[in-house]
Amino acid sequence: MRSPRTRAGGGWSRPRGGAADRHGPRPWGVAAPSAASAPRRRGQAKPTPARQQHRAPLHPGAWWLWSLGLGTAATRTTNPLLLGLLMAAAGYVVATHRSSAPWARSYTAFVKLAVAVLLIRLAFTVVLGSPIPGTHVLLTLPEVPLPHWAQGIRLGGEVTAEALLFAGYNGLKLAALLICVGAANALAGPARLLKSLPGALYEIGVAVVVALTFAPHLIADVQRLRAARRLRGRPDRGIQGLLQVGLPVLESALERSVALAAAMDARGYGRTAAVPARVRRTTSALTLGGLLGVCAGTYGLLTAEGGAYGLPVLGAGVVAALAGLRLGGRRTPRTRYRPESWGVHAWLVAGSGAAVAALLALASVRDPDALYPGVVPLVAPSLPLWPAAAVLLALLPAFIVPKEPQDPEEPS
Repeated sequence: MRSPRTRAGGGWSRPRGGAADRHGPRPWGVAAPSAASAPRRRGQAKPTPARQQHRAPLHPGAWWLWSLGLGTAATRTTNPLLLGLLMAAAGYVVATHRSSAPWARSYTAFVKLAVAVLLIRLAFTVVLGSPIPGTHVLLTLPEVPLPHWAQGIRLGGEVTAEALLFAGYNGLKLAALLICVGAANALAGPARLLKSLPGALYEIGVAVVVALTFAPHLIADVQRLRAARRLRGRPDRGIQGLLQVGLPVLESALERSVALAAAMDARGYGRTAAVPARVRRTTSALTLGGLLGVCAGTYGLLTAEGGAYGLPVLGAGVVAALAGLRLGGRRTPRTRYRPESWGVHAWLVAGSGAAVAALLALASVRDPDALYPGVVPLVAPSLPLWPAAAVLLALLPAFIVPKEPQDPEEPS
């Protein structure tokens, strides 16, 4: 039997089998209920807003430029107040924008490494002494006599407050640099960063990404094995626990390496395309000449006599090196699935890191006493106002970068 037909707009059409038609005809001018307003059944997924579906994460290169800018700023001062403010800003951004991926947990390991570096620097000063003269003697260790060929080195002796403070300032600078690099590792995914590299650096980038990814996985394996041993009532600390955890960790690392090698071989890694000889020669000349130009321009900027030619030579070297990398990418034919986009937020994040580095470099020239506090005589460091305000620019990503949306848990 044919289905009933209705007349609409001068023609004939079949009625639709929607929810409104099942409950009877709709009045004239009343639209059908949309999918968003319709009641959601039990077990059905909640619709996600369109603005959250198409929100792209921040470009990983922006996070690395931001962290490198903070690391550059850390090298321009030994003021512990500014260095502490810089590390606090990096830690706050990591705490607000770190994901739950395994490689994002490496920030804690970098913090522990920074603390270890600071303590080792202080221990070396206590044991081996320091060339910094001081009058505030904290303790005196028994001094070990050394032969004549070891002049300038001593073991033990007087430990002064000035020497410890000088070593602490320099160790804190290196610790801040490590924490800034750890922030980049926690915020930028290595796999996404690899997709953004030019074709000429793809093979080098793969090696670097594999090396950066190995440490977080190693830390995750150690934590997992220690938790398993604690659940079984076995020791997970000390020499015995270290030996019994080390073998499974080494075994999993070897298995991961073999699986990675097989996956790379199956995907055609290492295959290169044939390019003409003149293109290869031009690429080599541009890359080598560009690197030499960058070195010469940097040397000119750092010296007083080369200030006139330093910037032009540096610019020409950068242009030549980029052209060489562009031509060198022809040897590695590859496609990018959903390439990373560089938007307004990426410019702001990278610019904030560059601004912090530039302002602290300017402050180190104009007011070196505030950024490099002295230890002889022994004085307390002061917090310069406008360099501290410049460091606070590092907090800009915490407020302008949108967080990745989290899917709400469905009620049972």
